[in-house]
Amino acid sequence: MPIPKGAEHKPKKKLSLTFLLMALVTMVFLLTTTILLVGSYQSKKKSLTGTTLNLNYSNADKMSKTLDSLFRSMRSSLVYGAGEFSGMEAAGPEVIDKYLELMRNSGNYFNSIIRVDANGTVMNNSPASLGMAGSQIISPPAKEALALQKSYLSAPYKGSTTGRLLVFMSEPLFNKDKQYLGLLGGTIYLQDYNILNMIFGSNDIDQTGSYYYIVSAEGHVLFHPDKNRINRDISKNEVVQQLMKGKSGEIQALNLDGVMMLAGYSAVPVNGWGVVVVSPVHVIQSELLAHLRKILTYTVIPFILLLLCVFVLAHRLAKPFVVLADLMNRIGKENIELPDLKPHWNREADLLTKAVMIAFTDIQKQTDQLTQEAMTDLLTGLTNRRSLDLSIQQWIAARVPFSVIVLDVDKFKFVNDTYGHLAGDEVLRQVAGILTASIRPGDVCARYGGEEFVLLLPRTKAEDAFNVAERIRQTLEKSKVPLPMQVTSSQGIAHYPTHGRTREELLGQADEALYTAKHTGRNRTVIAGE
Repeated sequence: MPIPKGAEHKPKKKLSLTFLLMALVTMVFLLTTTILLVGSYQSKKKSLTGTTLNLNYSNADKMSKTLDSLFRSMRSSLVYGAGEFSGMEAAGPEVIDKYLELMRNSGNYFNSIIRVDANGTVMNNSPASLGMAGSQIISPPAKEALALQKSYLSAPYKGSTTGRLLVFMSEPLFNKDKQYLGLLGGTIYLQDYNILNMIFGSNDIDQTGSYYYIVSAEGHVLFHPDKNRINRDISKNEVVQQLMKGKSGEIQALNLDGVMMLAGYSAVPVNGWGVVVVSPVHVIQSELLAHLRKILTYTVIPFILLLLCVFVLAHRLAKPFVVLADLMNRIGKENIELPDLKPHWNREADLLTKAVMIAFTDIQKQTDQLTQEAMTDLLTGLTNRRSLDLSIQQWIAARVPFSVIVLDVDKFKFVNDTYGHLAGDEVLRQVAGILTASIRPGDVCARYGGEEFVLLLPRTKAEDAFNVAERIRQTLEKSKVPLPMQVTSSQGIAHYPTHGRTREELLGQADEALYTAKHTGRNRTVIAGE
């Protein structure tokens, strides 16, 4: 019967070996390059980010230590001056004014210094142009320091007369009798000429976009490259919030303008201020792109050379496989001697692979079937004696403890003689079904010969095996068989390695226990040695 037009099965077009090799190399290169680029990008990004964060934190820590040391030096200057004033009670105003002028100019710590008595009257001031002598102090921080009668450092505030941002620091004055005389105070104008402004005032953004700023304990900007941000409240900034808690560290976070920054921050213990050194994240992007371009430059040329080599090699490899494919097509048509071949994925070699695989599959099926028949009891479907012996030998070699139950159907010869062998076979199949239903996955159940069955229970003690055997015995005793009689069994149990260390010893002990069960009335279970 002719096949209708269009109904023919059209085989799929096979790919040539040359194309497969080139595609494989190209795919491997692209995947490897992609993995390399992604991994290198992530690794480099992590490294650059970590390095920038560490560097910023290191710089912030150094600056915070400088600030801390500077304020401690200022405090020491005031403490020393206060001590000197304790012995200068009888000195005239001119002597004290000169001493204050010397203090102010010696370290450039303070923009002005005043001496105030216990009533709040300014006794002396430096520079003299302040003209505060004889007037009452009006600054809230100065009044607070006078009332506290101890060392004092104010938060940054704006002066009532100048409107400039400043800090007030003071030390109490006592005479030799510990009587409170007033205070010695110094003002530090944050944006005016002094040692603090000399160190931190010249703050510019460098070429990479990195810069630093200093905030007060309340979160106000004290020093910043953008002068318009001075005294601005940025306490909502994530980094500043950490500084306000007295913490130091490094973090990647958004600033108040929504720009992602790499920040290192460090708190100043002496006054609660904080130093923050930041770099925008885009700083590392240019380095990452340059890194990727460098990798691509080094890999493109080797890839082109490799692809050319693969093309030449693939062309030469494909030629002999065309001949082999033709040989496979002639199998069965003429006597030919086939060489040893391995399966391939190209069009020509695929024919040979299919032929070999078909033959191998047929042989494998026959081998599997023979193996199954050699290891299985045909009547009951259970494992046969050969397979059982192999399992016992393997478990003993692996030193796996196990129990053996040898079961024998009572008066089976009477069944065969009275009711025939077909009835006897039915009894054996029913016994096999009960045994199969009573064991666990991993247990072995075998017909050992005639009406005798053997169970192997891995990692099971003799006492536990006894419970299993009793359950099987009782189930068989209660089972209904197509015979006008009750079917029972006798069972013997032995344990490896308790009752034997070889297959012969173990089965011998189990058989002796079985014989004991037979001789003591049948329909019972006996453990070897009991």
